[in-house]
Amino acid sequence: MAKAAKTLSQARAPRKGNVVSARAGVTADKAVAANLKAGTAAKPPAATAALVLADGTTFWGMGFGAAAETVGEVCFNTSITGYQEILTDPSYAGQIITFTFPHIGNVGTNSEDIETLEPAARGLVVRAEITDPSSWRADAHLDAWLKGKNLPGIAGIDTRALTIRIRDLGAPTGALRHAPGGKIDTAALQARAAQWPGLDGMDLAKDVTCAKAYDWRGGTWSIGAGYESGPQPRFNVVAMDFGAKRNILRCLAQAGCRVTVVPATATAKDILRYKPDGVFLSNGPGDPAATGQYAVPAIRDLLKTGLPVFGICLGHQLLALALGAKTKKMEIGHRGANHPVKDLATGKVEITSQNHGFVVIEDSLPQGVEKTHVSLFDGSLEGLTVTGKPIFSVQYHPEASPGPQDSHYLFHRFVALLGKH
Repeated sequence: MAKAAKTLSQARAPRKGNVVSARAGVTADKAVAANLKAGTAAKPPAATAALVLADGTTFWGMGFGAAAETVGEVCFNTSITGYQEILTDPSYAGQIITFTFPHIGNVGTNSEDIETLEPAARGLVVRAEITDPSSWRADAHLDAWLKGKNLPGIAGIDTRALTIRIRDLGAPTGALRHAPGGKIDTAALQARAAQWPGLDGMDLAKDVTCAKAYDWRGGTWSIGAGYESGPQPRFNVVAMDFGAKRNILRCLAQAGCRVTVVPATATAKDILRYKPDGVFLSNGPGDPAATGQYAVPAIRDLLKTGLPVFGICLGHQLLALALGAKTKKMEIGHRGANHPVKDLATGKVEITSQNHGFVVIEDSLPQGVEKTHVSLFDGSLEGLTVTGKPIFSVQYHPEASPGPQDSHYLFHRFVALLGKH
């Protein structure tokens, strides 16, 4: 027992950059192994859904949402609120989301808490079955909303065991099927999961970017008034859309920017045609190295102009690549609304919202590019700036409100740079 306890302790020890080095130890621990294989017994008679991982691990449960089958990377999110915002965040393209908070769906859905019209997430996994909505803002039941978006879900599984499996062994691929009649071929699901190539090397920005350029005008939301129109714009900003959340665009507009959104494949020439005062690089899904094949040349040309540049999430990673740094896939990733990040310039700690599975390698930052923010969870790089130039980015999402406004200063910082320019 002492040896097993030591192995489990090593597996759960803090790991810089989410690098897991105790895979053999984890599988050797009998208690953890039992958790990892939870649900692999025969199908319960009442089960109408199954989540099958590429290694054959099977979780049985009750299906909800669309009667459909899907495949993707299985991740977990630790947020206790904002599930509709999470499900409609384009950064979740290619992913099946496991919510660690057990009660998801009890505030229903509405037409305001969305980040894109068509969700890019591929499915969701929850502990408790969905109850009827209990919120004055609810327009529809989560189950009905998911059916309308053709998204399947599974409830009633041990999400703790699944989260431990992801945490200790890395994010697996999985196939989820909701079959109201109960007919589920787990062998076929395993085969589909095993054949899915994974997010490493996958460009998903092209799947979620806008088809053509458009203007964004709407400001942020306030209780009783809904979304405001925003103040009179003072600056002209072009946003490269790699999967932009609407609330980022709202925050830019609220800060005084006239925002023109362009597709991810836009060239520097396309962008400069709008005569911008600055450029914004949005969040988005997939491997930055893959998206960078076409985005990095455009960003490098933009950097030569001296225009202020601000990047968030995937935009941060693409900016780093354009500056000469490198990125890598994380074993687990950061997904949740409780991530502490330290601003190295002020010493302040922000409670941030995060959603990313890739990270900029700190040791690869070239001379003249400085680290500005660091994760207090694992020490990974969370922000950078170019010395003496109006260029900066962060890995987390300042438009979200877990703090609730700890990180809004970044939009004002960008606007200040636009004014100086």
